[in-house]
Amino acid sequence: MRILVVEDDKKIASFVAKGLKQAGFAVDVADNGEDGVEFGLANPYDAAVVDIMLPKLDGLAMIERWRARQLKMPVIILSAKRDVDDRIAGLQRGGDDYLTKPFSFSELLARLQAHLRRATRTAETTTLSLEDLSMNLVSREVTRSGQRIELQAREFSLLEYLLRNTGRVVSKTMILEHIWDYSFDPQTNVVDVLVCRLRNKIDRDFEPKLIHTLRGSGYSLRVEKK
Repeated sequence: MRILVVEDDKKIASFVAKGLKQAGFAVDVADNGEDGVEFGLANPYDAAVVDIMLPKLDGLAMIERWRARQLKMPVIILSAKRDVDDRIAGLQRGGDDYLTKPFSFSELLARLQAHLRRATRTAETTTLSLEDLSMNLVSREVTRSGQRIELQAREFSLLEYLLRNTGRVVSKTMILEHIWDYSFDPQTNVVDVLVCRLRNKIDRDFEPKLIHTLRGSGYSLRVEKK
């Protein structure tokens, strides 16, 4: 999943981005409200973490512009303002949650994951599965036929994305937009390499095969009917 962090404090932005990447998210960072608006409108983010006091355009005005353009991604507001009125204003102007600084990254991550589960209609479950393949979103444990499979962060993110789109065809562009940030080179074969690595781990020693390639279209996670 891909997260946008809009924070002008470089130390905080780096701290949040690093933690989210270690948790398996693709992360883009903007350091002012105007860039934040453009990033949000130009890319399919799954959620955003936003500071209020931003240069060029404050965070609440930025969120309002997103909502005016029908962007429905969950937005968690970060702010040093602790008054109840400030919290209310943040929620009324389009924020989904409000976390005061200083904050615990573990709490930010837990709130973010809760909003993502609700946004993707998985609020009542922490497990994704297909056939004998199972993924626990909390413990980040993946098993197939009861055997634990060790996945790297991007392999886990790709499998989660495929499981959330079981039966659908996802293109290479869609995978790039959800798994990578702006640091990737779109001309490389990173998607093919990542899919190959994941396929070797969850399909090579198991039946039925679950990851299928549709030439010219993309990939699909499904059980093919015989």
